[in-house]
Amino acid sequence: MNERSEPRICLAPLRGLTGAIFRNTYAEFFDGIDWAVTPFLTTIAGTRLKASQLKEVLPENNRLMPIVPQILSKTADRFITLSKALFDLGHGTVNWNLGCPFAKVAKKMRGSGLLPHPDLIDAFLEAVFKKIPNQLSIKTRLGRRQPDEFFKLIPVFNRYPIKEIIIHPRTGEQMYTGRVDLDVFEQCLASLRADVIYNGDVNEVRDFKALQARFPALSTWMIGRGVLANPYLPVMIKGRGAPGGIDCLDRFRRFHDTLFERYAAVRHGPVHLADSMKGYWGYFAGAFCDGAHLLKQIRKVHGAAQYQEVVQRFFDGADPECCFTF
Repeated sequence: MNERSEPRICLAPLRGLTGAIFRNTYAEFFDGIDWAVTPFLTTIAGTRLKASQLKEVLPENNRLMPIVPQILSKTADRFITLSKALFDLGHGTVNWNLGCPFAKVAKKMRGSGLLPHPDLIDAFLEAVFKKIPNQLSIKTRLGRRQPDEFFKLIPVFNRYPIKEIIIHPRTGEQMYTGRVDLDVFEQCLASLRADVIYNGDVNEVRDFKALQARFPALSTWMIGRGVLANPYLPVMIKGRGAPGGIDCLDRFRRFHDTLFERYAAVRHGPVHLADSMKGYWGYFAGAFCDGAHLLKQIRKVHGAAQYQEVVQRFFDGADPECCFTF
């Protein structure tokens, strides 16, 4: 990659967190994300799709941030049906989820549960590429149990015109713990024909710089948890300045309040609304010097009114010089 070119940043799919409401709200207040892969859509039997399946990826619900819909499936015919429907909506690329680490998904031979079975992946890709009008990208891990599982997948992937392969260099069983395996990732990067996107543990600018120095050929980086913890991270990576001071805090507060209001319009019941926001604070809290104490308080709330009281009191007393000090 040309050292002077700006890195492209893709928002990672985090189920329950980076849906359309978050993406649109983020894009109104922050900058730096070039496109997003959506949390996965699941396929169903038959050829008729429910309107609720497609709501998150409708063009009118995604005007502020370009998206690539992600599909979780092990059945080629169902994948093809959904891909065609997405193409009709204007989505020229779809992403196949081949990396979901959760045991409930993997046990059903979906997500990372398929990684030990290159023959099944080969058969799936052969069937899909014959019939979908979209381009196909893949989000994957190095394996379900062992990182060397990926080496058996490389010749399979290289047989098909895959647009991009997004690699999180952990196994499925690792979930999000333990070290990313950069040595295996490096070997995969050298052997794959498709463009490769790196995903995993980019939480600060120094993380990005270290990875960019090791993998200078990469032009696109997928970030998820790092963006939730610091929504200014993409512009910081792109060298457009660092957050700080009262303007930084005020913007984040307005972002939070807008996010809350939009969830309030669609969530049924105050407890459900509060629970939705609690998920974000597991990441947001790390941006504040006293965030750990705040997080404990938020986890104890039992409804939207109590949640608002705790959070607004925190914002009212927060020190602008003690937030987003990454």
